[in-house]
Amino acid sequence: MLSTEFERLSMPLADPFGISRGVQTEAENVVVRIEDEGGMTGIGAAAPSSHYGETADTVEAVLPDLLAVVEDIGDPHAIERIERRMAETVRRNPAARTAVSIALHDLASKRLGVPLYRLWGLDAERTPTSSFTIGLDDLDTMREKTKDAYEAGYDVLKVKLGTDRDEAVIEAVRDEAPGVRIRVDANEAWTPREAVEMSGFLADHGVEFVEQPVPAEDYEGLQFVYDHGALPIAADESCVTAGDIPKIADRVDIANLKLMKCGGLVEAKRAIHTARAHGLEVMLGCMIETNAAIAAGCHLAPLLDYADLDGSLLLANDPYEGVPMPNGNIDLAGLDRPGIGVQQK
Repeated sequence: MLSTEFERLSMPLADPFGISRGVQTEAENVVVRIEDEGGMTGIGAAAPSSHYGETADTVEAVLPDLLAVVEDIGDPHAIERIERRMAETVRRNPAARTAVSIALHDLASKRLGVPLYRLWGLDAERTPTSSFTIGLDDLDTMREKTKDAYEAGYDVLKVKLGTDRDEAVIEAVRDEAPGVRIRVDANEAWTPREAVEMSGFLADHGVEFVEQPVPAEDYEGLQFVYDHGALPIAADESCVTAGDIPKIADRVDIANLKLMKCGGLVEAKRAIHTARAHGLEVMLGCMIETNAAIAAGCHLAPLLDYADLDGSLLLANDPYEGVPMPNGNIDLAGLDRPGIGVQQK
């Protein structure tokens, strides 16, 4: 027997967070709890994105149907069957399905008394350092945020671009953080020719790669940037599910996956292996999420080349603690709790 419940969280951000599409000041997540007959509880969370057609309202609307599947099957270890049934029950709303998937994985590994990465047999010593994101803002504010991140010890920064002052932004970030690794994300803002021109400038300033330089559906544009640009290309908005990977495989270098796009941890692992089979490197990103979601992504870290799992760090006050991540270093080996390692503060 399993019992289920969910609640909506409205969490202010520490600072306004800007990308090329707009500015966010609050994150709405929906937390799911699944409890077994012995009172043990698994926790997960949805961080819906309106860019992919989801909101907290749509998550709350479909969760009763999804959780009915969980209660009907009644076995927290039958995760693949539950995820398959959930996908048949609600074909869209991947963030909602992900919240349930995370809670199931948390509960199943708690019942076995091990952290999730150990249940999967992964190596805790092979985790990439997560980047810390510098959102778009006025130049002085971006300088200040960069300086704060640098002084806090973050040595991988992801810089949001997609404005008419992108070169000035990169120069300012490099001035304030001369020794860090820098990645940039245009969030679909450039034309293919703009992306190629920018890539030369970015390469001269030591940028590692460019994420989603052109609109998601412009696969020919991705090809143009891949063929003529000076830097590796990561696909995010062009790579929503595992089914998109064959379409980008010869046009980019890196697949940027997100749990909230995949629809669950089982599907996320399939997407990772699909990307590998197509010769791509893999990054796992996130939305602005409580640790009740971010922690699950951390357990996939040994399978990744790159991590961008700073979503909870952008919140003013996350009500949950997760996997230790000092200065972006994902410390699975230091995790002393079973499951995904999340607990309420």
